[in-house]
Amino acid sequence: MAGGVSLGRDFGRLWAAYAASTLGTWIAFNAFPLLAITVLHKGTAEVAALAAVGAAVGAAVALPLGPWVEFRRKRPVMIAMDLARCAALLSVACAYALDRLSFVQLLFVSVVVAASDITFGAASGAFLKALVPPEDRLVAQARFESTTWTATVLGPPLGGGLVALFGPVTVVVVDALSYVLSAAGVRAIRKVESPPVRTHGRRLGVGDLLEGWRHILGHPVLRPLFLNVVLVNGLIMATAPLLAVLMLGPLGFAPWQYGLAFAVPCVGGLVGSRLAPPLVARFGRHRVLLTAGVLRVCWPVGLAFVHPGVTGLLLVMGVELALITCSAVFNPVLAAHRLDLTATDRVTRTLVAWSVTTKAGIAGLTALWGLLAVAVGPRAAIALAGVLLLATPLLLPRRETSVAVRD
Repeated sequence: MAGGVSLGRDFGRLWAAYAASTLGTWIAFNAFPLLAITVLHKGTAEVAALAAVGAAVGAAVALPLGPWVEFRRKRPVMIAMDLARCAALLSVACAYALDRLSFVQLLFVSVVVAASDITFGAASGAFLKALVPPEDRLVAQARFESTTWTATVLGPPLGGGLVALFGPVTVVVVDALSYVLSAAGVRAIRKVESPPVRTHGRRLGVGDLLEGWRHILGHPVLRPLFLNVVLVNGLIMATAPLLAVLMLGPLGFAPWQYGLAFAVPCVGGLVGSRLAPPLVARFGRHRVLLTAGVLRVCWPVGLAFVHPGVTGLLLVMGVELALITCSAVFNPVLAAHRLDLTATDRVTRTLVAWSVTTKAGIAGLTALWGLLAVAVGPRAAIALAGVLLLATPLLLPRRETSVAVRD
């Protein structure tokens, strides 16, 4: 089975680094909102601003870093981003210990972490392209995907236990230390990284900031995939707070039931990520992308029919299980395909552009759907998002197109 292929010790070290930081992130899930509420006594507006401003400004900060990282060795950049996140998070713990923690500091740290996340992700994607041969990239991406879903299942309960026993700052320290482990894993990789070659020896300019989007939007395969992913991710995430309001408010679900409704279906992420390589081996990459891309948007409209009681809870769990399973097949196939279709000298800028646009789309659609829910109610807003999702497969590439690039 493809999932059992050995990708070498260096990939194992990179995978271990990814696992450590991802688990740390999920253990510290919602730590900043908890600190803002319980320590700084902030209200809903400030907590919402913490999430939105941190992500938006972090993306803006990461954007000019893309061209800078493109023409540098990626491992030092990855280590630097790990250490930057560690230092920023530890500053929160120190300020808390000295009773000097402020909302402005939480905002600043959230920006640093968001910018470092994007930069690390782009640099690691480019590094993975050089580390793993094309025929093994899907297996590598599937392992990252399965690790993400494993951390999603395990992290929040572990973090919740630590918060209950020791307070929210504890999980911030755990998250910071996870980045030390990640940096150590990246540092342990023995493969010598070739220095990138700057095109024509020219200086980086404003045009380099747009090179990622220029490549994506000019590519016959990446363009429709990009538009599809931005819209699908935005619409799915836009309904998450509305569903929380509906389930925890009028429908009367307990918080533990709400958590259960989204934790159990994450098992589908493990199943889907394991299925992706053998499905591609049997049916081909294009067919799997198209089929999984269609199937993953068939389910969210069902969330509009959520109702009180056990059957309502099972409905949400069933919808989420189907959605996550199909997405976990789609995501690693897309990630591997995107690397194969992008030349080495523009991988970082492409991944930064993709990530920045996706985060901006989620933020914009979440805000828009919040206003829509005020006007028509959360159930109607969830239903509209589900209906619009059913149209998104029209953006998927209909034909298999091979566009060769130099590796």
